[in-house]
This record gives sequence, structure tokens and C-alpha cells, in this order.
Amino acid sequence: MTTIPETMSGILLAEPGVHFRLQQAQLSTPKPTAQQVLVKVEYTGLGSLDEKFAQQGTPCWQYPRVFGFDAVGTVVDAPKGMHPQVGTRVMWHNDISTPGVMSEYAAVANYALAVVPEHVDPIVAACLPTPGMTALIALLKLQLDEGDSVFIEAGHTCTGQLAIQFAKQQGLMVFSNCPQGHQELLKELGADAVFSEQDENLADLIQRQYGYDGVQGVIDSSGQHTNELLSLLQFCGRISCISGLSQLDDALLFKKAPNIGVVSLPGAWLAKSICAQQRMSFLGNILMENLQQERLRLPKHELIAFESDEIARALKQRQHLPGTFQSIKVA
Repeated sequence: MTTIPETMSGILLAEPGVHFRLQQAQLSTPKPTAQQVLVKVEYTGLGSLDEKFAQQGTPCWQYPRVFGFDAVGTVVDAPKGMHPQVGTRVMWHNDISTPGVMSEYAAVANYALAVVPEHVDPIVAACLPTPGMTALIALLKLQLDEGDSVFIEAGHTCTGQLAIQFAKQQGLMVFSNCPQGHQELLKELGADAVFSEQDENLADLIQRQYGYDGVQGVIDSSGQHTNELLSLLQFCGRISCISGLSQLDDALLFKKAPNIGVVSLPGAWLAKSICAQQRMSFLGNILMENLQQERLRLPKHELIAFESDEIARALKQRQHLPGTFQSIKVA
């Protein structure tokens, strides 16, 4: 039987903001409730959501608090008969209203966990929940059929790279854009056409070069160019917004009549929707299946030490390395 210590090491977000501060601390090991299991954390992911919340924080948090959203670890304590059982390696996206996952142990709702298959690399699995689930939900909201077209903004980001690969699995025609120097990578991942971030009049370029008079779907990654992205759509096309909504042009909305969907992983927890939380387990299983079958590529990866200074450095560099998948080795 595994001996569970009374205390553990954790990384705390001491203060959010542009000059956010992380600190290492000794904490009490959490006690799982009736619907939770205790997981010994092995690796945590580091991504755009961590970067955003480190700088902006949220009103539902009090500081200092354990940081981090995505993790892989092994179940070490669970009620008898509960799935997953003790000894099972699992992956999850954490409840935003509870302490984060940058700690040696975490108490997690059992119904939000996905089992990590034996031959899947846990280092890779740990950095997939946020970008992978976001990409899958964004595509599901578009409700596209094989042969339809989609424009994925900022395909060089972690979410963009995964969305391109999932879109090609669905048999979609994929358009994307990115900064100079990333075009070849996106084509290798499956994008049919890649434009520069500096290109203007993309709707005209797509129609002139590829014959598409508007695309059926758009994934709006940044929330900074939503009106321009809406202009790419066919009438009654669909757009998935993964960074909130900007001020929309009323005339453009009248002209395009778009179906607008918003993607929010933290919202599944804030809304206290058991159904939405269980869906995370379902999406996690899809991600694990894709890794197991080697259907996903993560071209650039960095492994980070479980030290507050190293994690802060990596977070501050993410704006320059948005397409690098990062994991933290906890145990």
C-alpha cells in the first residue's frame, strides 16, 4: 500500500499581473471527497491558459493558490469500487474553482479523468488537455461535414496545430495563417493552404486561388480579428471563438448571419455542469486514442523543472514560443 505523506511541495501563484510572482511552498496533502480520487502528479502541462491566468488572474481565486490546469499522474487513493482504480495513470483538465495541479498530489473528480494507455508518453499527454480539448470542442461546434472548408486562425499555436490535424481527420479543406517561418510546418501537419499574418483580403485570395466563395467554418483563436474572420464565412457559416468575443460589426452580422459558438473549458466547472465535466473525460479519451495510434504530432516540446523560477521563465517566454508544447516534471 502506498504511503501518502501529510505534506507536499507545490508551486503557488502568489500574485497575478504583468509581473506575476510564483513561489514554491510546503502544503498539506489534499484529502479527497466522496467523488474524488487522490492522484500523485507526475507531469503538468504549461500553456496559453496558464499564461493568461498568471497575468490576469480571476475573481474566483484567492492568493496565494496552487497554480496549473493540466496534468498526468497515478491514482494512489480512491473509494472502493470507484473508477479509475488505484494504480491507474490518468490525465485531466483541472477544476478552476479548486487548487491547481502544480503540486505533488491533487484531489480530482473521478468522472473528469481520462485513462492514459500504457504505451502513451505521459510527458506528451500532460500538455494536451487544454489545447487538445479546445481544438476538439471548437471543431465540434462548427458541425462541418467531410469536404467542407475551415479557416483556422493562428495555426502555429499549440491549439492551432492540433486543430489542423483533427480537421484533416474529418476530411476538411483547411486554410490557416501564421507568422513568417511557420508555413511549412503547418503544411506538414495537413493544412491545404497557409497564408501570412500580414496578408490582407483573405476572402479574395481564397476565392481567387482555391475557388471557395467563403468557408463553412472558422476557428477564431485570438479574438482580435473576429470581424475580419467573419468576412471569410459563407452566409450562415459557423465560427468558434476560443478567446472570447470582441466588438462585432452589426452590418457584417446582418450580411453573414453567422452561427457563433464560444469555447470555455473553465466554464464547465464554473457552471457546475456534471455533463460538461464528464465530456472532458470523453474528449481526453479521444486525445489518448490519437496519441496511442500516433495520429497526432507535437513538433516542438520542452520539459521544465519543478521550480518556481524555471516555470516563471517558461511562462514569460510563451508569447515568443506559442507553438511549443511544454511539460513540467513534478515527480
